[in-house]
Amino acid sequence: DKIYKHVLGTPAEEDELVYHEEDETFSTYVYKSKSQDYIIIGSNSTLTSEYRFLNADDPQGTFKVFSPRTRGLEYSIYHFGSDFYILTNKDGATNFKLMKTSRKTTASEHWEEYLPHREDVLLEDIEIFKDFLVVSERDNGLNKIKVTRWDGSDSYYLPFDNETYVAFPYVNLDYDTQLLRYIYMSMTTPYSIIDFDMSSREKTVLKQEEVLGGKFKEENYRSQRVWATARDGARVAISLVYHKDTPLDGRSPLLQYAYGSYGSTIDPSFSSVRLSLLDRGFIYAIAHVRGGEYLGRPWYEDGKLLNKKNTFTDFIDCSKFLIEKKFTSSEHLYAWGGSAGGLLMGVVVNMAPELYHGVIAAVPFVDVVTTMLDDSIPLTTGEYDEWGNPNDPVYYEYMLSYSPYDNVRAQAYPNMYVSTGLHDSQVQYWEPAKWVAKLREYKTDDNLLFLDTNMDAGHGGASGRFEALKETAKEYAFLLDLEGISQ
Repeated sequence: DKIYKHVLGTPAEEDELVYHEEDETFSTYVYKSKSQDYIIIGSNSTLTSEYRFLNADDPQGTFKVFSPRTRGLEYSIYHFGSDFYILTNKDGATNFKLMKTSRKTTASEHWEEYLPHREDVLLEDIEIFKDFLVVSERDNGLNKIKVTRWDGSDSYYLPFDNETYVAFPYVNLDYDTQLLRYIYMSMTTPYSIIDFDMSSREKTVLKQEEVLGGKFKEENYRSQRVWATARDGARVAISLVYHKDTPLDGRSPLLQYAYGSYGSTIDPSFSSVRLSLLDRGFIYAIAHVRGGEYLGRPWYEDGKLLNKKNTFTDFIDCSKFLIEKKFTSSEHLYAWGGSAGGLLMGVVVNMAPELYHGVIAAVPFVDVVTTMLDDSIPLTTGEYDEWGNPNDPVYYEYMLSYSPYDNVRAQAYPNMYVSTGLHDSQVQYWEPAKWVAKLREYKTDDNLLFLDTNMDAGHGGASGRFEALKETAKEYAFLLDLEGISQ
């Protein structure tokens, strides 16, 4: 919450406090503009942004507020020449638009539209170069990268030919360059770093993630995107990957994953660890449910606060679709989610336990009402914009209607593996512990119910590559054992 100025060669005790963010719902950070002309301090909460800037040649000067914070106004700033460019949701631009203003008049009332808002395309980010403007978009769920010359002589999109993939600019520190460095991968293509010449349109793959073991061949795997229809008519995308020899006749095991909160989009990325399941006949599915931004900002807005239940019903409707289309069956369908995705798991096992043979809930946020009523927890007040404030009876009743712990009842539940960390500061260990205790008391089945508490870990799980792999191995062992796969 504090930004200090340190003079090289002097004791740290003499550092000067430059900025103190006193609103506990905001976090603050500092960086330098790509042009190297300005030092910028940013402050952000869930729904609101504010920036301060200072000429980098005058480090002893005073930071100036770019545009005062206004609740619900989000913006990011980029410097180019004599102007600032602003990526913002101003004036109801739900999917964001690009505006510009002189560096002498930076308040929002002076901003002028540069790239208009589009109802069906999310404007995610921009990269500024001396001769080019690069825009990152999300159109119909897919990443697109558009390159435009400032002089207007050329404009085009980078070509991507996969049905479902991930592409976004990488670290581009150079301002005066023809090269755009970006990341590309798909569910069958490993993480690749690529240099793209924006003038000649030639690309060079600098590095591709190595898949250890020597057996991986991209042509052995298939990926596709299908669309399920939710109960309210919304179309929900599902990204799938599987081995080319896996039958799609309803007999194959399928692991369905989703997150669905905070506008966080779970992209169809590559995973070398996942190959362990694919090579054993599993299909892996990512359900792009509401609560993320896969289909733009409205997709997020339709899965939060008093629309939160759409996240849960989308996941269930995707499961029914996958069964109906014979990708799998309820005897071989598994669900997985962590943190807010663990909340999703907790809700779906209460609402539709018969659909799943097994469920993995990692560090699950399952005691929603109790946690959100405790404003002594550092994260709680900042979460009101996502879940609502339960001190308001309307939000209290809505949260209570889906909170996993509060809705456990006497019924048969799937086989379940629940994990937590003793030092988790985001979802304290007692949430999943009390949830599992209540499940043990109420459930009417003899299915497996494990609670795995890592006594050394926090919210992110075990630290260290091999310890993290051990945790994944336990989750996979749970799935393989239920499928009767011994090796």
